[in-house]
Amino acid sequence: MTAADRLRLTSRLVVMDPDGAVLLFNTAAPDSSGFTRWITPGGGVDPGESHLVAAQRELFEETGHTLAISPEPVWTYDFEVAWDQADHNRGYAEYFFVHAQRFEPVSTFWTAEEHVDVTGWHWFGVEELEVGIDPFEPVYLPTLIRECHALL
Repeated sequence: MTAADRLRLTSRLVVMDPDGAVLLFNTAAPDSSGFTRWITPGGGVDPGESHLVAAQRELFEETGHTLAISPEPVWTYDFEVAWDQADHNRGYAEYFFVHAQRFEPVSTFWTAEEHVDVTGWHWFGVEELEVGIDPFEPVYLPTLIRECHALL
């Protein structure tokens, strides 16, 4: 893999409350434009980690909570990265489902970068995402939320 072709593995979490709302974080994209978007909790898979272990670690680091996670991903996603300050140009994500009571995330275990990049969090219903004006990623997210809601 050359510097021009770098793949980043990530684990992401669809954390859903009993009403079907999901927890999203508003974060700055790795881009000089200052673009922000709403994304699910999650992050990079460390060397030697499985996607499931990374999902468990990321959930705790980003929310301060240890919750039961689906053992198998509910969706996988290969994507291209166009952000001009990203350290990778391709990504592969595995999404895991978490059903939990609504809670307030804590930032105790965030990295220094997350304390800068994360500008807020909110529990969104799928309709709120679809009619809202704020961007979110991935574009498939409303469909994924509906599919996870069907698992309840």
